[in-house]
Amino acid sequence: MITLKGEHIYLRALEPEDLEFIHDIENDETIWEISNTQTPYSKYLIKQYLDHAHKDIFEVKQLRLAISNYNKDTLGMIDIFDFDFKNSRAGVGVLVKEINNRDKGFGSEALKLLVNYCFTHLGLHQLYCNITEDNQASIKLFTKQGFKKVGLKKDWTKINGSYKNEYLFQLIKN
Repeated sequence: MITLKGEHIYLRALEPEDLEFIHDIENDETIWEISNTQTPYSKYLIKQYLDHAHKDIFEVKQLRLAISNYNKDTLGMIDIFDFDFKNSRAGVGVLVKEINNRDKGFGSEALKLLVNYCFTHLGLHQLYCNITEDNQASIKLFTKQGFKKVGLKKDWTKINGSYKNEYLFQLIKN
């Protein structure tokens, strides 16, 4: 699908071979804050998820894609979640796994491809994301792609016993 191919990366469906990669991401406590994870995931549960990852977004209300470079290295994940067909909207999340692969434009290119896919192929009217106010990298990423800050949720996320404010960003199709 040409829509999901960029200059440096492409987005692809999850494969059984992604088990270890996803297991590492889901069990990395340093990113639990952005993924809203509370407990570790077993390989068994992730395998079950992968076994059902082929299901249609209209049925399961989510889509997770791998971000890969043209050397076929998996760099990260990008998600569509809370897919709401009636109201033509969905949430979006992006993660580039390795720190040395961040700030190289991979997340930005992946988000651009996903936005185009959502508006062109899924017929969505709007996308949104939730970002803690101290996550400057994500704020920069989503703002660069045209997302606008539309609200602040005070004391929204509890992290290590303290509450953080969270911004709501939104992108409405022209």
